[in-house]
Amino acid sequence: MVGWGREPRRLGTEPDGMVGWESELRIRFAPGRCWLEEDEIDVPDRRILITGATGLLGRAVYKEFKANNWHAVGCGYSRARPRFEKVNLLDVAAVHNLIQDFQPHVIVHCAAERRPDVVDSQPDAASQLNVAASGNIAKEAAEVGAFLVYISTDYVFDGRNPPYKENDAPNPLNLYGKTKLEGEKAVLTNSDDAAVLRVPILYGEVESLKESAVTIMFDKVQFSNKSANMDHWQQRFPTYVKDVASVCRQLAEKRMEDPSIKGIFHWSGNEQMTKYEMACAMADAFNLPNSHLRPITDSPVVGAARPQNAQLDCSRLQMLGIGQRTPFRIGIKESLWPFLTDKRWRQTVFH
Repeated sequence: MVGWGREPRRLGTEPDGMVGWESELRIRFAPGRCWLEEDEIDVPDRRILITGATGLLGRAVYKEFKANNWHAVGCGYSRARPRFEKVNLLDVAAVHNLIQDFQPHVIVHCAAERRPDVVDSQPDAASQLNVAASGNIAKEAAEVGAFLVYISTDYVFDGRNPPYKENDAPNPLNLYGKTKLEGEKAVLTNSDDAAVLRVPILYGEVESLKESAVTIMFDKVQFSNKSANMDHWQQRFPTYVKDVASVCRQLAEKRMEDPSIKGIFHWSGNEQMTKYEMACAMADAFNLPNSHLRPITDSPVVGAARPQNAQLDCSRLQMLGIGQRTPFRIGIKESLWPFLTDKRWRQTVFH
């Protein structure tokens, strides 16, 4: 009797196949011998390229499109291999070759230096990634007719007059916001048909707690034997990356039906919280004490300036029938349970 097993295989960079095409190796066996046969996997017709696919948002975007019958290829840099393509987005030739070879219908550009204090300390490197690379990707997208979605931030606003509509005048308070605003301009200059999607503070299924400015607070929440000062001044709207990924997919699919969909869009969670309130919500989600958390209502004096309330008006996407919102308590529980120090909760948290 002849039998067989399967193993998906990435073709790599063979001259006869683009990076990211997949084939399937079948292991066939019969008495006394076995051999490999290679079959092509049935690849979906719709193609999407995700930059920053190793990051918190990029991973969610990749999963969302792949789960909805898109042929998804992700690229990253330091954490790319083996799952994603390793591409330096500052290498113009490498970006050109990737996009020309893959011919994506959609590109979601998640890659960025998103940490305001790092942007302040490394302004040239941040500008290269957030502005120059974004403009070049937009140019390459336009050449192949791809719909580019550039992920931007609520930090393009100064936070003095919320909520903000897409056409409200930006006025970033820190260099991070300025580089993302310049990135928006570079994208829309190089690709008339591109979209900008502004989002606020993000959280989700992190690889480490420090990957999100929301989840990084969890250790302070758990270690209740030590008091912790938490910001209670800046008003935030924590947004689940799975929801942003769904919005990206809905926007891309709507665009394939209607070419007039382009320009600037906003998406955000709708629960207004300070970091102190987020920390209390985390404690509540896992039945942990919160009396050691201390709200600090003064404006922060250390680090890059932050807007006090940059709430985004999301009505433009909602009028298109696009949107998804997961309650913070549910999203944060899904994101943080693997990091619980009390192992008993690992077994009981979802029961």
